[in-house]
Amino acid sequence: VNYQGDFYLNGKKLGAQKGGFTPFQLEVPDSILLVQGNYLVVKVDNKRHKNEVPTVNTDWWNYGGITRDVLLVETPDRFVEDYFLQLDKGQVLREPSTENAKVSGWIKLNGAKGGERVQLEIPELGVKKDLHYKDSILHFSLTLPQVELWSDRNPKRYEVILRVGADELRDQIGFRTIEVSGKQILLNGKPIFLRGICMHEEVAAERRRAHSKADALGLLGLAQELNCNFVRLAHYPHNEGIVRTADSLGLLLWSEIPVYWTIDFGNPEVLQKAQVQLQEMITRDRNRPSIIIWSVGNETPVSPTRTEFMKDLVEAARGHDPSRLISAALEVHYNPEMNTIDDQLGAFTDVVSVNEYLGWYSGLPSACQTAKWRTIYDKPLLISETGAGALAGFHADSLTRWSEDYQEWFYREQV
Repeated sequence: VNYQGDFYLNGKKLGAQKGGFTPFQLEVPDSILLVQGNYLVVKVDNKRHKNEVPTVNTDWWNYGGITRDVLLVETPDRFVEDYFLQLDKGQVLREPSTENAKVSGWIKLNGAKGGERVQLEIPELGVKKDLHYKDSILHFSLTLPQVELWSDRNPKRYEVILRVGADELRDQIGFRTIEVSGKQILLNGKPIFLRGICMHEEVAAERRRAHSKADALGLLGLAQELNCNFVRLAHYPHNEGIVRTADSLGLLLWSEIPVYWTIDFGNPEVLQKAQVQLQEMITRDRNRPSIIIWSVGNETPVSPTRTEFMKDLVEAARGHDPSRLISAALEVHYNPEMNTIDDQLGAFTDVVSVNEYLGWYSGLPSACQTAKWRTIYDKPLLISETGAGALAGFHADSLTRWSEDYQEWFYREQV
C-alpha cells in the first residue's frame, strides 16, 4: 500500500505500515477471528511528508491505495521464514556449465527448536541434503556436481526445495556470481558490458501501476526489443512479478530504494526509515539472480551530512547481502573544460554511476562529441540515466525540441 497504511480486522487494529514499495506482513491472532463474516478494513494515505522516504519532492506519479498483491498465508507451527543460497565468489567458473561449483547459504526458521532437521533438495542436480538446525540461523555450504550457470544469454534456473516438518518451500533460483575487477563488472567471472534502459513500474497508457504478468512481460519485452541486457528499476523497488520475469528472461537489474533528491539527511528517523526499506527490498529479492546492483539513492545533493547518511546505507546493504554490487546515481561537477566525477560517495560504492543528459537539459546533442570526462575512481562506470522527451507523432527539423526527430538525434549522439 502507498504510503501509510492502517489495518483493522473485525474492528481490532492489526497494525500499521509505511513505505509503499516493499512487502510487509501482519499476523492474524485466532482470538479475533470469527467463524464467518470476518471483515478487513484498510485505511491508506498517500500524502508525502518532509520526514518520509520518499520525501515531498519527486518526479513520478504518486499512486495511492493498494498497488500490489494481497495474500492470505497459513503456516504450520514451524516454517521456513527466510533463506539464501548462491555461488561463492572467486571460484573459476566455466560457461554454460561448470563442475564442482561451491554454494553457500543460510536458512532461518520460525517456531523451531534446536536439533530440527531441514532438507534441501535441488531435484534436477540430484542434490538432497539433510541439514541440522541448531542456532537461530542455519549456515551451510555444499558442492554442486555440475551446474548450468544463469546469465543474460542463458537464464537457467533450478527448482530448490526446502522442507522442515510440515512446511515445504519451493523457489526457482539461478546460480551465478557478480563481482568487480578494476573497471570491469564480471558476470560469472567474465567482463560484461551493460546495455540498458531505466523504467518506472507503470503502464503509462492506462495511467496505472504495472501489476500483472502481462504488464511485466510488456515492459521488459520493450527492453529486449532494444537489445538491452540490463534495466534500472527506477526509483523504488518494483513488484516481485517484474523481478521474477527478469529472472526468466535473463535481464540484469538495478533495484533501488526511493532515497531521492532532497531527503532530510540530518534526521536520524529518516535514516532509519530508509534502512527499513533497504532491508525489506533485499529480504524479498536476495534470491533473484537478475538483480546484480542494489542502489541506495538517486541524485542526492553533495554535503558531508548527505555522504554520511548514504555511507550508512551502503554499509547496511553490504551487511544484508555481500553477494551483490552497491551503487547510487552520483553527482557530477560539470565544467566547459572537463566534466569530473568526484562525488565522495563513490569511494564507498562498488560501481560509480552518473545520470547524464548532455543535449537535453543544456546544449545540443552534438555536445556529446566534444565533451571531456574524467573520474577519480578506478571502478566500473555506469551511465545510470539519459534521455530526451518527445511528443509521440510530432515531427519537425532535428533542432526542434520535443519532436521525435530531436529525440532521435539525441540518442544517436549518445550512443
